[in-house]
Amino acid sequence: MISETDSLFMRMALCEARKGIGRTSPNPCVGSVVVKEGTVRGKGFHKMAGTPHAEIHALRRAGADAQGATLYVTLEPCSHTGRTPPCCEAIVASGIRRLVMGMVDPNPLVQGRGAEYLMSRGIAVTSGVLEQECRALNRPFIKHITTGRPWVVMKAGMSLDGKITFQGRKTGWMTGPESLTTVHRLRDVTDAIMVGIGTVAIDNPSLTTRLSSGKLGKDPIRIVVDSRLSISENARVINQQSSAQTWICCGTEVDAEKVTRLEQKGVVVRQLDRCADGGVDLGQILEFLGKKGVTSLLVEGGARVHGAMLRQQLYDYAHLFYAPVFVGDQGVSVLAGYEGISSEAAFRLSDVQYRRLGVDMMISGCLDYRLVS
Repeated sequence: MISETDSLFMRMALCEARKGIGRTSPNPCVGSVVVKEGTVRGKGFHKMAGTPHAEIHALRRAGADAQGATLYVTLEPCSHTGRTPPCCEAIVASGIRRLVMGMVDPNPLVQGRGAEYLMSRGIAVTSGVLEQECRALNRPFIKHITTGRPWVVMKAGMSLDGKITFQGRKTGWMTGPESLTTVHRLRDVTDAIMVGIGTVAIDNPSLTTRLSSGKLGKDPIRIVVDSRLSISENARVINQQSSAQTWICCGTEVDAEKVTRLEQKGVVVRQLDRCADGGVDLGQILEFLGKKGVTSLLVEGGARVHGAMLRQQLYDYAHLFYAPVFVGDQGVSVLAGYEGISSEAAFRLSDVQYRRLGVDMMISGCLDYRLVS
């Protein structure tokens, strides 16, 4: 039975952990709180890879008050040396009497060893407090550390009848300003954003982050799927001032001189195998991104990319933005190359959430590929 007190302080630790969302990759988001005699003596969160972990920040703020206190942390403390020293050693040295953690670290280098280390030194350990909330916070880290691939999110803005354009392949936003603001907030907390070459050719997007709040946003790495390397060398994604790079994933038989010119512009060109349909192997792209430390990927289209990703069951989550408008037959559908042949066999969302954004509706949920019995 989890006590109300443990739940209360773990929620505080979760609030701390959320401050690092989108900034800690490839590390997890972690929050920590030091509590003694019912009061918070120190708290902290992991800010970015290579810097002190959440527990260290909390212990430093607690100082001598850590002696005999309880340490709450959303993820099991590390017992190995990585970019920073082991947190477990610092916990023991601080005099902490009890550790309460949200979840076991799925990293094979930890995975229970941190808890065992602390218990062997006389520290009481309680695990699994608000575990589901802690796991949800670190879905990208969990996916990446266990599979080597990033957590992949589908994003699409469409009409009520599932169209992403009003007429043919003409550009233009379907949804309203509130949805656009939310999309940029998603970009701000995502490692990379991916589109197909069709989206680049039609919309000529910048794929940067622009936050209306005045807060400095983080540009994600821009990924373009372009099997034939047909991208215009004047495209915005490769001609702008940005803290993030543009990576183009193409086939192996492309113009070598164009590859050189793009690389001279600072573009990373990754040549990969093609599938039977001539497109770049999307699974290979995810493997490539994972090896580069990308833990989260937001896919913004277009229809062929969305259809292929869904057909190959590569999406983990979806954010779908619906505008209150009907487009009709002249518009382009959100999916190309995917068919749900029956209600039993169609892929669907689970743990669905609904959010109103101005006049738009945002529907979010995990992709569920299990057949309905």
